[in-house]
Amino acid sequence: MPSLLLISGGLVAGVLAGLLGIGGGTVLVPILLLADLEPVQAVATSSLAIIVTASSGTLQNWRMGAVRGDRILAIGLPAVLATQLGVRLAAGISPQLLLIAFGCLMLVNLYLLSLRQRLLRQGQTMGKADRTLSLQVLTGVLAGAIAGLLGVGGGAIMVPLQMLFLQEPIKKAIQTSLAVVVMTAIASTVGHAAHGNVQWISGLTLGFGGLLTAQLSTRLLPKLPEAWVRALFRTFLLASAAYSFWRAAGLGR
Repeated sequence: MPSLLLISGGLVAGVLAGLLGIGGGTVLVPILLLADLEPVQAVATSSLAIIVTASSGTLQNWRMGAVRGDRILAIGLPAVLATQLGVRLAAGISPQLLLIAFGCLMLVNLYLLSLRQRLLRQGQTMGKADRTLSLQVLTGVLAGAIAGLLGVGGGAIMVPLQMLFLQEPIKKAIQTSLAVVVMTAIASTVGHAAHGNVQWISGLTLGFGGLLTAQLSTRLLPKLPEAWVRALFRTFLLASAAYSFWRAAGLGR
């Protein structure tokens, strides 16, 4: 696959990583599928690229003092363990079903964001002080399983769940999510590498493309109004769902 296309895809993934707290797998996996990789290879190689882009953005967040180690570990450690379950499941699922599952996940996340806003307007919350740790663990388990299964960092589900369960503002949820994404992407890559699914040169080329843009978008995030960030996240989820269903319909013909 031409290096220019891989680097371009990495540039876009880096922007998404910094602004939305995701690894960018929703961009990377389709690009790798264009290279005629098998879906499981695309998922595995995407995880490798995500390590690079998410690490770049997290380093910048750390420099800005926006990283909380206790929260990252509480969510990240369960996520790492659950990622291996997702990796095992991915090997036995058809490409069409993987795409449908991904599209459904995006729609569920849209609902979670809307539910969070509705609860805020009503003055209600989902999390209690004595349940915070259990909700962090639940968030990590769900994000990790999805990361291994679909080749994403898990941020697409992590951000809405942090907002809903832990009452985190979206910007803080994004910054925490990106750091956890580094952990899940490493676990996913290791699991897939054991099965020989990772295409190392393509993955590193994609990741290199996102190094710079992840730094820039991470710096931009604190300057944006929260309403803009929420709108951008919703648009991303809806577009990802539509694309996934369209690709799944094409495979079914």
